[in-house]
Amino acid sequence: ICLCSLQDWNLTWHTDVPELTQCFQNTVLAWLPCLYLWLCAPFYILYLHTHSSGYICMNHFNKAKTAVSFLLWIICWADVFYSFWERSRELFPAPVHFLTPTVLGITMLLSCLLVQYERMKGVQSSGVLLIFWLLALLCATVSFRSRVLLALNQPALVSVWRYTTFFIYYILLLVALVLSCLSDQLPLFSQAVKDTNPCPESGASFLSRITFWWISRMMVTGFKRPLVESDLWSLHPENRSHRVVPGLVQRWNRQRQKAKRLQTKFMYSPKKAQQTEAKGASGADEAEILIVKGPQQSKEPSLLWALCLTFGPYFLISGLYKIIHDVLMFVGPLILRLLISFINSPDSPSWHGFFYTGLLFVCTCFQSLILQQYFHVCFVSGMRVRSAIIGAVYRKALVISNAARRSSTVGEIVNLMSVDAQRFMDLSAYINMIWSAPLQVVLALYFLWETLGPSVLAGVAVMLLMVPVNAFIAMKTKTYQVAQMKSKDGRIKLMNEMLNGIKVLKLYAWELAFQDKVSEIRQSELRVLKKAAYLGAMSTFTWICAPFLVALSTFAVYVLVDERNILDAQKAFVSLALFNILRFPLNMLPMVISSLVQASVSLKRLRTFLSHEELQEDSVDRSAVLGCEDLLWHSNANVAFSWSRSEAPTLKSLLNVQIPEGSLVAVVGLVGSGKSSLLSALLGEMDKIEGTASVKGSVAYVSQQAWIQNSTLKENIVFGQELNDPWYQQVVEACALRPDMEILPAGDDTEIGEKGVNLSGGQKQRVSLARAIYCDRSVYLLDDPLSAVDAHVGKHIFDKVIGPQGLLKDKTRVLVTHGLSYLPQADLILVMGEGQVTERGSYQQLLTTDGAFAEFLRTYASVDNNDSGKTQCHPPNMTERLSPPNMTKRLSPPNMTKRLSPPNMTERLERAKSGAGKLTEADKASTGQVKLSVFLTYAKAIGVPLTVVSVLLFFTHHLLSLFSNYWLSWWTDDPVVNGTQPDRLMRLGVYGSLGLFQGVAVFGYSLSMSIGGIMASRYLHQCMLHDVLRSPISFFERTPSGNLVNRFSKEIDTIDSVIPSILKMFTGSMFNVLSCCVVILTATPLVAIIIPFLGVLYFFVQRFYVASSRQLKRLESVSRSPIFTHFNETLLGASVIRAFREQKRFIGESDLRVDHNQEAYFPSIVANRWLAIRLEFVGNCIVSCAALFAVMARSSLSPGIMGLSITYALQLTASLNWLVRMSSDLETNIVAVERVREYSHTDKEPRSPPDPWPSAGCIQIRNFGLRYRQDLDMAIHNVSISITGGEKVGIVGRTGAGKSSLTMGLFRIIEASEGQILIDGVDISQLGLHQLRSRITIIPQDPVLFSGSLRMNLDPFNSYSDEELWRALEFSHLKVFVTGLPDKLEHECSEGGENLSVGQRQLLCLARALLRKTKILVLDEATAAVDMETDHLIQSTIRSQFEECTVLTIAHRLNTIMDYTRVLVLDKGEMAEFDSPDKLVAQRGLFYNMAKDSGLL
Repeated sequence: ICLCSLQDWNLTWHTDVPELTQCFQNTVLAWLPCLYLWLCAPFYILYLHTHSSGYICMNHFNKAKTAVSFLLWIICWADVFYSFWERSRELFPAPVHFLTPTVLGITMLLSCLLVQYERMKGVQSSGVLLIFWLLALLCATVSFRSRVLLALNQPALVSVWRYTTFFIYYILLLVALVLSCLSDQLPLFSQAVKDTNPCPESGASFLSRITFWWISRMMVTGFKRPLVESDLWSLHPENRSHRVVPGLVQRWNRQRQKAKRLQTKFMYSPKKAQQTEAKGASGADEAEILIVKGPQQSKEPSLLWALCLTFGPYFLISGLYKIIHDVLMFVGPLILRLLISFINSPDSPSWHGFFYTGLLFVCTCFQSLILQQYFHVCFVSGMRVRSAIIGAVYRKALVISNAARRSSTVGEIVNLMSVDAQRFMDLSAYINMIWSAPLQVVLALYFLWETLGPSVLAGVAVMLLMVPVNAFIAMKTKTYQVAQMKSKDGRIKLMNEMLNGIKVLKLYAWELAFQDKVSEIRQSELRVLKKAAYLGAMSTFTWICAPFLVALSTFAVYVLVDERNILDAQKAFVSLALFNILRFPLNMLPMVISSLVQASVSLKRLRTFLSHEELQEDSVDRSAVLGCEDLLWHSNANVAFSWSRSEAPTLKSLLNVQIPEGSLVAVVGLVGSGKSSLLSALLGEMDKIEGTASVKGSVAYVSQQAWIQNSTLKENIVFGQELNDPWYQQVVEACALRPDMEILPAGDDTEIGEKGVNLSGGQKQRVSLARAIYCDRSVYLLDDPLSAVDAHVGKHIFDKVIGPQGLLKDKTRVLVTHGLSYLPQADLILVMGEGQVTERGSYQQLLTTDGAFAEFLRTYASVDNNDSGKTQCHPPNMTERLSPPNMTKRLSPPNMTKRLSPPNMTERLERAKSGAGKLTEADKASTGQVKLSVFLTYAKAIGVPLTVVSVLLFFTHHLLSLFSNYWLSWWTDDPVVNGTQPDRLMRLGVYGSLGLFQGVAVFGYSLSMSIGGIMASRYLHQCMLHDVLRSPISFFERTPSGNLVNRFSKEIDTIDSVIPSILKMFTGSMFNVLSCCVVILTATPLVAIIIPFLGVLYFFVQRFYVASSRQLKRLESVSRSPIFTHFNETLLGASVIRAFREQKRFIGESDLRVDHNQEAYFPSIVANRWLAIRLEFVGNCIVSCAALFAVMARSSLSPGIMGLSITYALQLTASLNWLVRMSSDLETNIVAVERVREYSHTDKEPRSPPDPWPSAGCIQIRNFGLRYRQDLDMAIHNVSISITGGEKVGIVGRTGAGKSSLTMGLFRIIEASEGQILIDGVDISQLGLHQLRSRITIIPQDPVLFSGSLRMNLDPFNSYSDEELWRALEFSHLKVFVTGLPDKLEHECSEGGENLSVGQRQLLCLARALLRKTKILVLDEATAAVDMETDHLIQSTIRSQFEECTVLTIAHRLNTIMDYTRVLVLDKGEMAEFDSPDKLVAQRGLFYNMAKDSGLL
């Protein structure tokens, strides 16, 4: 078709001026781009058809692109017509002049159509067309050069028409290429249009995307100033939780259903069924056995398969990139072979060397682009997996059953979200190495076989020997991994409980005992880590030595098998380059294996958690029930409920309890009788064993221990509903919250701390009640909400809210209560006993029945005389009486009496600016460079001698490695005498011994670095634990527990396992780069011209990058804490969230926080890619310069030195890239040390050793006052009283009058602002806190237990005998209960003591006090959660057992303190009255009114 030959090697290769034949140019070069586009078009059109991003309107830009394609089409057809014209003139052009323009013309028309189709599908920039235009231009450039040379040398042969059309064609191709490098406008209805700060990736051009140029703007901002949250872009919709999580959850649920179906098939197989029929009764037994055994052998649902189905399709793209990259890796050694043969043959034309150098540069640059795209896909996949796992765990935690919840502690679930999800994210970048490493090994061995022949088998044998060693290491590592995670879970669980109960730890001075417990768990964790470190050192030793041993064995066999085998430069250095490639997969495999091992452990843990049983959806029928009843049980059999399907029923014999709609039902009974369980059963929180239970309408629930969110007061009440201001004001008024809101600095916009730390117990309970009322539901389940408020406020709330005239009068109310005065107004009373309804009926009916209940009333309530139930008590002026709450006074402004109307927007903004209502401090990101002191802290933690030894061993290893390679280059330059190298045995021996010493150095530094890391980790954890536990209580109120848990889990995990390995790799990379530079400079000194320039460029790029990268890491770290804080909060309030049916909103909030965290993580991974591409470009320049200068100086270079130089240069790119990766990783991860040490600078409580004191228990309070923060008013002030030893003093006052604040001052939880407290004449401010708190005892308002045995909860220091413990339990009326437990004192309390009722927990706190038996006892509303009878027993115990002690009792039930020596009445933080109860009643003051309200007068 060309009328001449297609190829002529003499014209193309064996010449000083290379040229391609005209036929080749007109066919192959012209058709190549067309072939590419026609192959891609069908797939691309299909992709566009399924992935529409909107519609781009016609504009000048896409008109220009279409016009250029159209003009090119016209040019091609002009050429065809010209050929026809020539033919008509009988010039008979070659067929190729018809064929090629026709093919090109049709292709240009296709490109024109693609431009328009892309526009209609919203594609802003096309990679397919950019590659097409680039290919077309490159191919046309060869023809361009040929035509110019032809015109210069043989002008007579020039065809003016064809030349003119070709040059126009060439210019249009150039224009088309430039246009395809740019990006079109945003499509209509695009997500980015609505977004305030969209991610620029989706709108970036293809060129910008493959070079990651689109992140440059953020990098420049980060270089100029530290990045802040507002600089972060929104996530792409594909990466957001709402898109990612449901996919995984859906597929996981399918897996579970599939496993259940298989299980069912297995359990009821036909064969067994026949046996059953044949054997009758015995067969039935056998079938039962089958059913029991079935689940044990059943198939587990596969979480891995669910993950693969969800994220596999996108992740597969990375596999394609990896294959291309792996093949390109071997181009370097092949070009090295060609370069060495070029130097060995002086007759080769010079341009061959330059051609090889150019080819090397192009291939390495293409390899870099492909590799970074591969990593980008991997990291984005990892990010999605992490979001999905966190989302799945969060969703599961909201539906998990109570029994399963007990088996998975908060610490364990937090670890699933932090550590285990992170493991998957880390693995995503390396998992392809599982198949890629063997592929690289096979390819390397193939090329080695080509070079050295069968000698390679010796190397293969060495590699095979390594496999069992590493298999053993991997198995052991997995075992250690499981053990370490178990310890870590235990540690985080304990830390979580300690942070939740920190006030109790401080009050009992138990910090040291619990610090020792944490340290003990940590010690076992570190023991496992140390064993893993020994294994790691062994693994590093085998894998770093493996490539050398492979090289040594191969070379040894090659030269020893036949003395005529000459080890020349080409064989040695091509082999060495291939061995270096081999080193990467062999070095990576142990890392990948250990990552896989860790991920498999995490996978199993996640699968176990996600497979936990869920709450029975049908335990309570929520559908509308026939008839007028609102709640009822109806069944032929008894209705029974249990906390776990495996346990005996907690509630039983609940026969046909019916609750009429709109009625008030009171539930009463002793402690532990099942009152709260009854409400839990109605909420569907318990497993139904038999019978049916129904609830008609929506439910609101007020739990016994109020659950308060860390948000504003208003947000706590409104609880995600729409704000209805008149109703809101009505609710606030009814719950007596108005006065409290008036004294808050930002009104109802004041932030409430975690678990409501800045509210008193009564205020928390009222906020919880207000939330329930505001949500306006049909059924109200109220679990003793009046116990935490005093009688007066309780009366007000009952009348205004719960009672017959209250806001809820038309609703169905189930009220658990110990307040007997409310019972006459109840429509129905249920009396509980041992999980059963023992009596039921109205108040009068129960009195008439004269059962146990009536007798109880006669004993405790003076029923006949008490008219409180019948007379309507007018609520007094709450504003006068109610005063600043127990802990909110820290926030009170000077003007307390002024009524605050709901603040308008401007006021709110002003308040927000001044930070008035702010309490908790969000995790702050440090800015600027990581200080040198942080690195020094870490080095000091490792220990200076160990640091020095490690660096010396590193240096020795790399020096020996460098020398061994030099030795090899001298060996290859040895002269050949009689067809052999005479010194080969000596050369081989020295080469081998150098390798042996290298191995010893490697083992040494690997071990010393790992051990150093563990020592540092132990020291830093211990310091942080010590610092945190010594911080005052105000620190815990300001700092969200999520921040602290994050420090103890994620940051410590980083210090444990990430920093040591990064340090190891950083030091290794640094020495690698130095040795590469030394070799290249020695071999080709001319490179010295370019290296300083490239070095400066490299340094600038690295600093430019680290400024942004470091800050992004900090922002990511800071935005991680709120995920855990919110999660912790959700776990604590799961039952409330479920009761209000608010799961969806909380899931949305969690997803939002995860996305916010990923918004900081995504730019950091892109910044890594940005850096890698630029650095690899610098490295590729160095490689090309080394090759270029070697080509230029080929006459003066020995092949050995040149081979060595280029072998090292080929490593340089990877080493440089790795060095920067590691240096930035080191700087971003060392932030963990910075954050762990952060708490060493906070205020600490003073300490001093205890001595025997006090002896009498006299308390003198002189002009005492305290405030919660320096910028706030006094919470209590001007209190002066004197209490003699052995006195019993009651402390009373309205809710929030300052009662608990006084005890805070006594225990120095908050330091005095004025005045002093003396105990036995000693000023307590002069004492050490441990000394003070261990000598006085408190029974706190909130009974806090820790997971562990009952013994540990009573006596964490093991100071008392069993006999003393049993005596304390007997006096606290728990002996019968504990004796009935299977493990007695060793009975395991679940986290927070959830497997005991609140009343039983309160009695355990009494038992603690009885054990300590100090001279001073403080009871802070200690009997609020127990019934009257138990309260009576406790009071008698206190009177008998603490007869000689000074007892201070904060009381809401005034009847308990009427026989006390004296009563202190507090009002608005001041002492109002102080005298004996009789005298105070006679005075007819505040105490008289309170006693009257309580029905005692």
